[in-house]
Amino acid sequence: MQVEIWSDIMCPFCYIGKRRFEEALEQFAQRDQVQIVYKSFQLDASSPKDVAHDVHDMLANKYGMSREEAIRMNDQLTVQAKALGLDYQFDTMILTNTLDAHRLIHYAAQYGKSTEVTELLFKAYFTDSKHVGQAATLAAIGAQAGLDSEAIIAMLASEQFVKEVQADQEEGARLGVQGVPFYVINRKYAISGAQSPAVFLDTLEKAWYEAHPLIDLTPSSGSADEMCTDGVCGVNGVEKA
Repeated sequence: MQVEIWSDIMCPFCYIGKRRFEEALEQFAQRDQVQIVYKSFQLDASSPKDVAHDVHDMLANKYGMSREEAIRMNDQLTVQAKALGLDYQFDTMILTNTLDAHRLIHYAAQYGKSTEVTELLFKAYFTDSKHVGQAATLAAIGAQAGLDSEAIIAMLASEQFVKEVQADQEEGARLGVQGVPFYVINRKYAISGAQSPAVFLDTLEKAWYEAHPLIDLTPSSGSADEMCTDGVCGVNGVEKA
């Protein structure tokens, strides 16, 4: 089973959704059969790497609200995140362009490290207030996941994985992805937003059983009445306790 997740490192609901999805996955009996593929989605592809204003002012300008309203909105998100064990530090978050962070995720995928690197990027941005647009920061994050930091620096100095990031976004647009997080399960079921673990689990189970239907192996000569129905067990028509 494949689960594709479109997300952006600077999206607070993506980190919340990640935790809720992981909670559902822990309850999913076939979790070892699930392949997770992270897909790139930039909320603001035109953003510079170095931004002068903070996240409160960014939201106020974007949505036409006051700075105080933006702060209250972020405080509410902080409470939601805390319930999941996440520590959001909106006051000190460093806004940036996330293209290179997405390139790092693609690079890490070559070594089976995309999930680990994605987690480290979220933590670096939301909790540790790291500048995830800087090559040195990204190299250090990659090194935490066991990747070669010098190779990451060289990759970021090139154009490697730029086309892959763009291709993810274009693919998402074709599938109707307009916001993140966005989950696509087996290319059949889509879940938009940081839904509850129950929603994720229900969809995972539905997709799994559709792809792996039960096959009745009862021999054609077998007796249909050798079973229990509505609390009564019968063998050859005789009620059995």
